[in-house]
Amino acid sequence: MFGLFGKRGAGASRGGPFAGIAVPASAGVLSCRVLDPVDEPVRQAEFTVSDTVGRKVLAGETDPYGSVLATVPAGEYRLAVTAEGYTPYRGNAVVEEGGHAGLGDVRLQVAPQLALPEPGDWEIDPAHSQIGFTARHIGLARIHGRFNSFAGAVRIAERMEHSAMHVVIDAASIDTGVRMRDDHLRSGDFLDVGAYPTMEFYSERFVHKGGSRWAVTGALTLHGVSRTVTLDTQYLGLGNGLQGETRGACRATTELHREDFTLTWQTLLARGIAAVGSSITIDLDVQIVPKAPPTA
Repeated sequence: MFGLFGKRGAGASRGGPFAGIAVPASAGVLSCRVLDPVDEPVRQAEFTVSDTVGRKVLAGETDPYGSVLATVPAGEYRLAVTAEGYTPYRGNAVVEEGGHAGLGDVRLQVAPQLALPEPGDWEIDPAHSQIGFTARHIGLARIHGRFNSFAGAVRIAERMEHSAMHVVIDAASIDTGVRMRDDHLRSGDFLDVGAYPTMEFYSERFVHKGGSRWAVTGALTLHGVSRTVTLDTQYLGLGNGLQGETRGACRATTELHREDFTLTWQTLLARGIAAVGSSITIDLDVQIVPKAPPTA
């Protein structure tokens, strides 16, 4: 890839695999190759090219050989490269009209491992956590909501992979900011909170996916139906609260399909568009603190 592009006039032809590809008169080419510390290509690393005021010009992923190749208008740019388990890279490049700004080999360094919580019993701090969801509405907009009441416990094992989690959510605490809609969601058409007042998640396994990524798989019971779901989780590390207490934090997301939990209410609009989408995205921001010992 590298060295294929010299300074050429706009639309100049090239030999090799890029023959016939024209660069507009006002543009040039930006390239680099992303490698790990032992010079192996980093595949699917995410890159972003921004202008000097921080506006994103383009973004994407490296190819199977760790390469980035982009045609951009002439100007000054900032390239950011991130990959799970590595420290981010940031560099600058000046792209001239008809020219090639090659940054060469970009080597990512392995990120230090975040310290894991100490083994023992921890609990979710609801005041500093959130369980939110997003649903598609009328095929266009997205409706955002959350559950305001929930509790959870996490037992951290000597090996993190052997840890366990149990979360209970008050179904009636659903909140989308519109009372009429929330009342409908609580009704028998959806959550039926009179018959199924809670939703529960019991983890079955923690799987380390590399870097700060974990997959937490378990059984979610919703509307009287249990299904296996996996939380795509990013561990954020440990810190200290205002009172000096130790806190752990993570973000997690998963996608649910309403039909899997017999939440099948639907009405169709003109042209057969569903009023409510079948997929629900769940987003969690969680902080845990050591469980307080029982009082005498």
